[in-house]
Amino acid sequence: MRTRIGRLALAAVALLTAATALPPAAAADGRERHPSGGGLSAVIRYTEYGIPHIVAKDYADLGFGSGWAQAADQVCVLADGFVTVRGERSRHFGPDGAPDGSLSSATKNLGSDLYFRGIRDAGTVERLLATPAPAGPSRETEELMRGWAAGYNAWLARNRITDPACRGADWVRPVTALDVARRGFAVSVLGGQGRGVDGITAAAPPGSAGAAPAAAPDPAEAAEAARRLFAAESADMGSNAVAFGGQVTANGRGLLLGNPHYPWHGGRRFWQSQQTIPGELNVSGASLLGTVGVSIGFNERVAWSHTVATGVTLNLHQLTLDPADPTVYVVDGVRERMTRRTVTVPVKDGAPVSRTQYWTRYGPVVTSLGASLPLPWSTTTAYALNDPNAVNLRATDTGLAFAKARSTGDIVRGLRRTQGLPWVNTIAADASGRSLFTQSQVLPRITDDLAERCSTPLGRVTYPSSGVAVLDGARGDCALGRDRDAVQPGIFGPSRMPLLQDAPYAENSNDSAWLANADTPLTGYERVFGNTGTPRSLRTRGAVEDVAAMADRGRLTVRDLQRQQFANRVPAAGLALADTVRACRSLSPAPTQACDALAGWDGRMDTGSRGALLFDRFWRALTASVPAARLWKVPFSAADPVATPNTLDTSLPQFAAALTGAVAELRAAGVEPDAPLGDHQFVVRGGERFPVHGGTEALGVWNKIEAGWQAAAGGYAEVAHGSSHVQAVGWDGSGCPVARTLLAYAQSSNPASAHHRDQTALYSGERWVTSRFCERDILASPELEVVRVRERR
Repeated sequence: MRTRIGRLALAAVALLTAATALPPAAAADGRERHPSGGGLSAVIRYTEYGIPHIVAKDYADLGFGSGWAQAADQVCVLADGFVTVRGERSRHFGPDGAPDGSLSSATKNLGSDLYFRGIRDAGTVERLLATPAPAGPSRETEELMRGWAAGYNAWLARNRITDPACRGADWVRPVTALDVARRGFAVSVLGGQGRGVDGITAAAPPGSAGAAPAAAPDPAEAAEAARRLFAAESADMGSNAVAFGGQVTANGRGLLLGNPHYPWHGGRRFWQSQQTIPGELNVSGASLLGTVGVSIGFNERVAWSHTVATGVTLNLHQLTLDPADPTVYVVDGVRERMTRRTVTVPVKDGAPVSRTQYWTRYGPVVTSLGASLPLPWSTTTAYALNDPNAVNLRATDTGLAFAKARSTGDIVRGLRRTQGLPWVNTIAADASGRSLFTQSQVLPRITDDLAERCSTPLGRVTYPSSGVAVLDGARGDCALGRDRDAVQPGIFGPSRMPLLQDAPYAENSNDSAWLANADTPLTGYERVFGNTGTPRSLRTRGAVEDVAAMADRGRLTVRDLQRQQFANRVPAAGLALADTVRACRSLSPAPTQACDALAGWDGRMDTGSRGALLFDRFWRALTASVPAARLWKVPFSAADPVATPNTLDTSLPQFAAALTGAVAELRAAGVEPDAPLGDHQFVVRGGERFPVHGGTEALGVWNKIEAGWQAAAGGYAEVAHGSSHVQAVGWDGSGCPVARTLLAYAQSSNPASAHHRDQTALYSGERWVTSRFCERDILASPELEVVRVRERR
């Protein structure tokens, strides 16, 4: 149950809202101050499903209300993340335990601690905070972080934790604004240094204790490993989003459907709120836990969402080492000694562990990117990882620019000014009927020309296959350089980034920018942004088919967006079901019951769809055993990228094996071939079982759901990641957005909370939350509760 510091009568709501709008006291230097040490404060109005509408008079107060409200819903998850960025997991949970993976790729607590404590010891985030805007964060962002920490701490001081995940735990402690900034840094480098944490912390010169045997990586294997590392199908984050222009909507105004695919558990969950500073800011949407602004959302004039982009946010520099000393590398014939960072980590029930990390002008030495891509440190060669987002603490400023935007043009201008998004595309629509897609990322400035001139033999295979450049670190002329319109050296400026404005539709499903609109493909960008003229994922192909048909049909409304979200159409079935049924009946002996189940399937992943589970298990097995290029009789054609490849090759021996294997698997689990999907794809919350619709990446379903198969538990018994904070937004000229939202896993991870499963029940039933954005709608909520939170002095 949420604890509140006083409940105000509904009649007082308008008065409180007006009170928060009073201007703060001003100091002689022009900066805002709180009067007479009164402390930070905010008004939080809760409406249905525990969604807070936070009103404050300035950014520090807004951060205070946001930190308080996030702590009320997610204190244990937040506290766990702060243990991570402090480098204290080994102290509390032991060195061999595994982090939840939300803030880095570290496989064990010790590796996570060595990395984050190294960042802490080096003062990395402090330097970023001291960097003047626009290269560094703005004062507004710093005030939000200061307020957020104070709000989180105030909640901790005044409330008893009921979540069993951390009730009574000594690792739940107050935080500082610097802790909040460090968490933002961790999110920023997820696609760069965050991918290489184990390789950074394990790097040791040849011959030293703990050094791995050195053997040059096999180029072909490295190319494939790099491709898989950055492939959408192997990621635990993704998304769909589409913006429709006014030329295809019913009222000439824009429409936006955002469908992020994020983890359902841990520190990368979304959390809903509305943030308001009267006369300054009014935005509703979702934030990643521990972040201070709205990440995806809408205001009265514009709506936006993000999709994880194909831009590769890191590159490698292959170092030529001094034969006499493997900690010295050579650039243009001049020796440079690596910088040593010795990091000590306290360990539960054991002696502290110390390790030395090695840093270069390019970044840290790294000996692997994931388990499948070794980068051995030999007596002659080492690899350094460059991550431009390691000097990017601007994402909140980009979010604030979006929150204040009045049009998609303002979104573009905000991106150009702040340049803060590390690993996502932006899709947006506005009330004037404009649409937008842009891949405005902070990416290493790897031009195709630079890669051609400077790639090492390893880079000549990894760059074409994956966009991972491996440059010759011994040559000064292979430096990344600087674009004139870039806010920091070594990244692309906004003018170099893929951009599509005012198309009838702009869509992305985690492939490159190429087919944001299939009628006007985007080309001409560098390989590091993504590829062109190559096969698209089934999810992209299905999404383009769907949204192009919607645009052709025209007269679209928010209700059409809602139907698209839960259409649960299976593109793989459209391409392969008929051939699969025919081939099934020709098997000897034919599994007649299974063939009949497939023949009767509706080609959807609804909870009531019969035969869906059988096709799902068959298709996963088939696509895992057959390379995509061999699966189809008609190959891919860049001239027809949405319809090709097609025509399933059922003569492949793997076809029969996958189908009969799926039948046997279901039989062994006690599942009938025509069992309804929802009987065997579900989650349990509070002892209640909720059927889950949606489907896996391999099937190409828009409403993506990835769950672990647990035959003994009855099927897909828990969702790992998939549809998360969904929003369908339009405008009707009233001044209030027409918005429907849904947070699939609900606001709180605390099983004792009333908002632990309420939206999960909505998701299961394909129902939505009607957003309350305008004052009259907030005040009309039948579940309105108003809380004024204040910092004690």
